[in-house]
Amino acid sequence: MVEKIPLDIGDIRILRLLQEDALMAISEIAARCGMSQTPCWRRIKRMKDAGIIRQTSAIVDREAVGLGFMSYAFVKLGLPSQENMAAFDKLVRDWPEVIACDRITGAVDYLIKVVSRDMKTYDTFLRTKLLEGNLVSDVQSHIVVAGIKDSASLPLEDR
Repeated sequence: MVEKIPLDIGDIRILRLLQEDALMAISEIAARCGMSQTPCWRRIKRMKDAGIIRQTSAIVDREAVGLGFMSYAFVKLGLPSQENMAAFDKLVRDWPEVIACDRITGAVDYLIKVVSRDMKTYDTFLRTKLLEGNLVSDVQSHIVVAGIKDSASLPLEDR
C-alpha cells in the first residue's frame, strides 16, 4: 500500500531521473537535482519506504528475446461477482504472458496485455489458461500490428 507523503519539486526531479535510468549513481542524481548526496539518498529511501518507488527493474526489448507477438484482450467474466473477480485477479497475476491487466468499466470486465512468441503460442495461452474453467465467457483479441510508443515513465509535473 502506498503511504501518502508530500512530494516537493526535489522529489519530483529525483523521480524523473530514476524513471530515465534507475541505475544512475546517487552522486549524479544529487548533482542534477542541486542537492548533496545524503539528503538525496534519504529522499529516495523515504519514497521507497512509502511505496512511491515500487521497484527497480530493467526494461527488456520483447522482440529481442523472442516475444514478437502482442495482443490486447478484452475479457468478460461469465458472472462478474466479487468471488469471480478475486479468482480472475489471482489467476492473471500468475500468468507471465500477461504483462498488464486492468479491471475496466463498460461491456467487458478486464483489459489484458499479452505477449508471446507468435500467434500459435497466443492461441495456446487462450485455450489452456484464459478460457480454462468457467470464469471467462468472452474474449475479444486485438492484435498489435506496430508499436508506436511504449513507456513506463509517468508524466510527473513540477509542483
